[in-house]
This record gives sequence, structure tokens and C-alpha cells, in this order.
Amino acid sequence: MLYKPVTSATIKMNRLFNLVFGAILVAGLVLISQHSFANMGMEPWGIDLQHSASPIKDRIHDFHTLLLWVISAIVVLVMVLMLVIMVRFNAKANPTPSKTTHNFLLEVIWTALPVVILIAIAIPSIQLLYYEDRTIDADMTIKVEGRQWYWNYTYLSDEEGEDLQFDAYLIPEKDIDTSKGQMRLLSTDNQLVLPIDTDIEILVTAGAEDVLHSYAMPAFGIKMDAVPGRMNHTWVRISKEGRYYGQCSELCGQGHAYMPSEVVAVSKEEYAAWLDAAKNGTVAYDEFKAGYDLANAQ
Repeated sequence: MLYKPVTSATIKMNRLFNLVFGAILVAGLVLISQHSFANMGMEPWGIDLQHSASPIKDRIHDFHTLLLWVISAIVVLVMVLMLVIMVRFNAKANPTPSKTTHNFLLEVIWTALPVVILIAIAIPSIQLLYYEDRTIDADMTIKVEGRQWYWNYTYLSDEEGEDLQFDAYLIPEKDIDTSKGQMRLLSTDNQLVLPIDTDIEILVTAGAEDVLHSYAMPAFGIKMDAVPGRMNHTWVRISKEGRYYGQCSELCGQGHAYMPSEVVAVSKEEYAAWLDAAKNGTVAYDEFKAGYDLANAQ
């Protein structure tokens, strides 16, 4: 005998396993769904998306939630069908199985339903991609250039003045000062300072003799490839002040893991003051902030 006969005990064990597995799966989906709505932030051991700080990320959150409901509905439907099959068509309940091979209506349904679902997903997906592409009549433009293995930022001037350009390197772990809120593998010596409530066009590229990089800032919903010889476009409108962190998201060599980006979003007034200070040599935001707060306190 090449195989063992299926006994009633084996059938019962398989049925029990499927029920337990289904219950665990449903409980997991419920917990993840609750976590999605309760904890929308960047936190230790977090499993959801970061806090949104831009209209693009708001739309990504909405699309993510839509897909979560669609996927959950598909999982529930498949589980119900499997349970019905296991209960109604097992060897004990249905000892003489049907030999039906075709059902026209059923075949049309299981072909058409996935097509309808994909179309329903594609419409908001294409709208989101179009919205993410670029902004019209941007208030300011910055260029982000990926290099091995750090970021170079250029504030492009609309006037006759010179552009502001500087590099941002990872702060080594031994130099991290937690009292200043610095974070391991995320904080940089110079920060990309941007004003809130401003349409900002971001040009992303890489050095002419460099490798592929990818500039990603999850809180803004930004992830754009930095390709040598190519200028990619994206944009952001930051909705609230704070510090935001991103990292290179394209394997780019031995220093890939040590290529973060730190963005400080401030009010328009504070940004104008920082820009003046940066053009005079004080690029690091923390150094500028100490003098700025002292001047305002007097």
C-alpha cells in the first residue's frame, strides 16, 4: 500500500486544526486593525505606518485602509467557503461525491469578481500616483542628491542670490547625544530644514559617477529613486512642525545602512531666520536653534 487510508480521527484533527488556525487568523486581523486606528506613529515595535505629516501621506493612509478592508473581506470569504466545503463535503457527510466538472455561472463569477476587485483598486491607486507626481507653482525647490554614502542638499534660489548647498552625514554612534533628542542611525550633523504649509518641489538625483540611491521619508509619503544622470521629481507640503527621519531605500553599497536623512519642519518665520543664518555659515539647525531661542527670549 503506497498511502495510508484517511481515518475519521485524521479528518477530525484536520478540521480542528483548520478551525483553530482560522480563529487565530481572525483574531490577528482584528488586533492589527485596532492597532491601525489606535497607533499611527513611529514607535518601538510598531507594526503600522508612521504618523502622517503631509497630504500625500494622508492619502496613502486612506488607500492602505481601503486595501486592508478589501483583503480582510477576501480572507473571510475564502475561509467561509473552506469551512462550508469541510463541513458539507467531507467523507462522512458526503460519502458519494459529485462528479460535476463544469458550472457556467460559477466560473463566470470567480473570473469576473477578481477583475471587478482589481479595477476598484486600480482607480484610487492611479489617482494617488498622479497626485504624488509633482506640484504646480511650487513655493520653493530643493535638490536632493545621493552620494556614497551621504546626502547633499541644495536650496535653489528664485532670485539672483546664490544657491545654498551642504552635505548631511550620519552622526557616529559614539557621538550621539540623547539629551538633544539625537537617534542612533537616524540623526545627521546637518538637517534639511523646511517650512510648514508650503508647496515644496523636490528634485532627486545622484552624483554623476555615483550609484543608485533612493530618497525615502515615510512621514511625508516620499520614496523616490536617485539615479545618476536623471532628475526625478516629487513634492511635499508638510502639515505640522517636528523632526522626521528617513533612510536610503536602495541597496547602494557598504554604507547603505548609514545613510539617513533628518528633516526639521518649522514655521515660515523660523525658516526664514534659519536660511539667513545658514547663508552666513550656521547650517546645523541645533546650533541655530540655540541662538534663535535666546534672541526671542530677550
